Amino acid sequence: MAELATIARPYAEALYKASAGDLAAVSTWVEELAAIAGNEQLLQFADSPKVTSAQVFDVIAGVAKSALGDQAKNFLRTVIENGRLSVLPEIAAQFRALKNAQSGSSDAVVFSAFPIDQAALADVAATLEKRFGRKLNVSVELQPELIGGIRVVVGDEVLDTSVKARLEQMKVALSA
Repeated sequence: MAELATIARPYAEALYKASAGDLAAVSTWVEELAAIAGNEQLLQFADSPKVTSAQVFDVIAGVAKSALGDQAKNFLRTVIENGRLSVLPEIAAQFRALKNAQSGSSDAVVFSAFPIDQAALADVAATLEKRFGRKLNVSVELQPELIGGIRVVVGDEVLDTSVKARLEQMKVALSA
């Protein structure tokens, strides 16, 4: 079977070209649809031979928090009818990458052992933007196993200042 990235690329590029005027709005609904399509129970429901594509569409449209516009509905119908619902999260990721390339920004995921308040996150984001030299779209994910500190992933770059990483460094130094 072809890789997900190969399958998702034409959909993401077509969506990007079709929505050049309003990338922010399209990004919002495509991320929401991707989150819905990531549900295993929904994918099992969609794969059932007894379920029609219209029924799958109705379920997804009913679950969506925001009202879907015509462009979103047409895109979702196309994805469902072509049997690509499971690829929707990858389509969203590639669309986000195209959008970021156009705006000159990158996605950054900050892994933290504890929740970070907005003021602290703004300070961290400003520091990370200086460190990486570009605008960052920062999101936070909790990882209690880090014990303390943060671990930042920007593309293929990782900045790890967590307590767990420092303990690992000490372990290696002591066992050498």
